[in-house]
Amino acid sequence: MNAMASQREVVLVVDDSPATLGMLNEALEAAGYTVLVALSGADALMLMSRISPDIVLMDAVMPGLDGFETCRQMKHFQPLASIPVVFMTGLTETEHVLRGLDSGGVDYVAKPVAPDEVVARVRVHLATARLTRSARAALDTAGRFLLAVSREGHLRWATPQAARLIREATGKPVGSLPPTAVAWLATCLRQAGAKTEFSINLQAEGEVSIRMTFVGETGMDEVLLRVTSSQCAEEILNQALGLTIRETEVLLWVSRGKSNRDIATILGLSPRTVNKHLEQIFGKLKVENRASATALAIRALGGAG
Repeated sequence: MNAMASQREVVLVVDDSPATLGMLNEALEAAGYTVLVALSGADALMLMSRISPDIVLMDAVMPGLDGFETCRQMKHFQPLASIPVVFMTGLTETEHVLRGLDSGGVDYVAKPVAPDEVVARVRVHLATARLTRSARAALDTAGRFLLAVSREGHLRWATPQAARLIREATGKPVGSLPPTAVAWLATCLRQAGAKTEFSINLQAEGEVSIRMTFVGETGMDEVLLRVTSSQCAEEILNQALGLTIRETEVLLWVSRGKSNRDIATILGLSPRTVNKHLEQIFGKLKVENRASATALAIRALGGAG
């Protein structure tokens, strides 16, 4: 979809200067975008509680809630966390630029702004956001249990499967990781990507155990985690058949009738690597073919595979 499509993309411009708002509104509307405006950070947050824009142009310095804090509050609210924020600022010193990026911004333009430059930046970041949404949609379709958090443990985004798993275990959506998990995450980051796991009981009765696996950093202040539960199919196969997590993933997709090429695409592997995993699976399960391995998987899952 481009800016001139019937479903026009929405740009929210936040600035306490009516002259700047008017100038950017005219330029962005001419470029084919739908424009919303807010005169303060508080007004912007109130507006975004009802309507989610596709991108935000944020004045860095405003009375009351400044742009940096407005952006920070946006990023702590999961439905708004993935919306790109471009700062507009006369503060071009490095420390101010870094402050904008640290608060969750993706870019900045210097004031006084040039409308043509702003439109070009908006176009680029909207294209990037569309690619990101497409990638996450692919993860969703593949049934991946993934979530991304900031280095402080605040949720950035989650695939529907991961969000549902956590919601079912806790009775509420995840907003940020518990302190013990944040400490574990800090250790993972200090160890430069060690693939460690963390188990935590997210119900008072301790009946449902959520396990998080550190995958790695995927962007500025974004850490990818994999989530499994004692009740999910992968965890059941892992415990029942003594396979590694990756072997369990491969076997689960084999049991769902997927070819090696399909599995490779879903899991981000090469078909040759999938074949090597299958050889190891056959050896561990003492079977000779996919049909026999599938039968064992279905039996372990109680017919739910």
